[in-house]
Amino acid sequence: MKVKQFKDGPLAHFSYAIVSDGKMVLIDPERNPKKYYEFAEEENATIVAVFETHPHADFISSHLQIHQETDATIYTSEKMDASYPHKALQHGDNIEIGKVKIICLFTPGHSPDSMSFHVVENDEHYLFTGDCLFIGDVGRPDLREKNDDNSSKAENLAKQMFETIQTKYNDVPDHAIVYPAHGSGSLCGKGMSDANQSTLGNERASNWAFQVKDEKEFVDHITRDQPFIPAYFKFDVEKNLQGVEKLDHFKAKIETRIHTKNNDDLGIIIDVRDEKAFKADSFENSINIMARGEPDKFETWLGAIVKPDEKFTLVVDSVKNIDNILERTAKIGYEENLKKVIVYSSKTKVVENSLDVNRFKNNTSDFTIIDIRNKGEADKIFDHAINIPLPELRNRVSEIPTDKPIVVHCAGGYRSAAGSSIIEKNIKNTQIFDLSDAVKLFQ
Repeated sequence: MKVKQFKDGPLAHFSYAIVSDGKMVLIDPERNPKKYYEFAEEENATIVAVFETHPHADFISSHLQIHQETDATIYTSEKMDASYPHKALQHGDNIEIGKVKIICLFTPGHSPDSMSFHVVENDEHYLFTGDCLFIGDVGRPDLREKNDDNSSKAENLAKQMFETIQTKYNDVPDHAIVYPAHGSGSLCGKGMSDANQSTLGNERASNWAFQVKDEKEFVDHITRDQPFIPAYFKFDVEKNLQGVEKLDHFKAKIETRIHTKNNDDLGIIIDVRDEKAFKADSFENSINIMARGEPDKFETWLGAIVKPDEKFTLVVDSVKNIDNILERTAKIGYEENLKKVIVYSSKTKVVENSLDVNRFKNNTSDFTIIDIRNKGEADKIFDHAINIPLPELRNRVSEIPTDKPIVVHCAGGYRSAAGSSIIEKNIKNTQIFDLSDAVKLFQ
């Protein structure tokens, strides 16, 4: 048996391929299946199955496309109300593929339909836990709350997670390698390790969830201080239950415009260029969500700022970046809302942030400071700052006083580019400054 882990950095998402006896199994694949096909060619293997641990909230899976292109069988929990072709699994089911045995474990808690997969060949044991068990943490229980579905309430799912951790992995040996669907940086939990794998024995010894034996204490811990929920999460769950069209079909339909400043019928304009280019020359009323490379969490902030029912246009700096930005947009299922992509080549001299940082440092009371970090993210950097988290900013701009120049800051400089552009779009007669990465001087 051979196991390969794939990582999608911006979403801190892990997917997996298992190869045995010329057959390949995929677990929780990301939107573009190309890397799995390339790996199958390298291994001279046939993709025969896709296992989904649950309907994901933070990314779109390629399970349906892989089924359509390879005839692979999709396996999901019987509790999942999926509308695509699949085989429903129950707790304790055994699936044999090649020389491996896949033991299906019903492990609710993050969602009411979560499963883990215990994969065994001889004395090799792997445990693919999805968003149930992370390295150092467990999945949050508050992403599937519905007013008409009591079983999906956070407290009830937290109780299910307690039972899962206490009972569902008991037959899995300590030396089993734990492979989760996410690592540090994902919004699907609050305390994940940077590690991409562990052993079940290590988790039993060090993960807080295994140490807490009282249900109330467990529920109180897991339901407290979870990170914000981006607007697109519920939308992605529904999309994943349906399955989505092939990625290349979407790409072929998108209109591209080169070197145009015509901003008619563009919807919300999202400019993904570096903040310096954006500040030098950009469409009026556009929002700057940078996508310069993998470290920029463009997907998360696009889905946090733009709602799933809003139309938008993307602005890039070069034709060579079009394909990448389309894929990053499709990773969260926002392709149907994308009106067009515009290549905007600015000839204006790039200017530096016009804020006099030394003046600001010595006279912070002369400015209205807007802290766009999430609640509870960190202690205040400036005592008199007003906290309006970035995902709420478009709806709360009216709360910002306009009698002083406005300085916007986040934790490291990335989000403040988006925040300051949102405020500039709505407040016209007050100076607005982006503190950018100079915020590090005050921490």
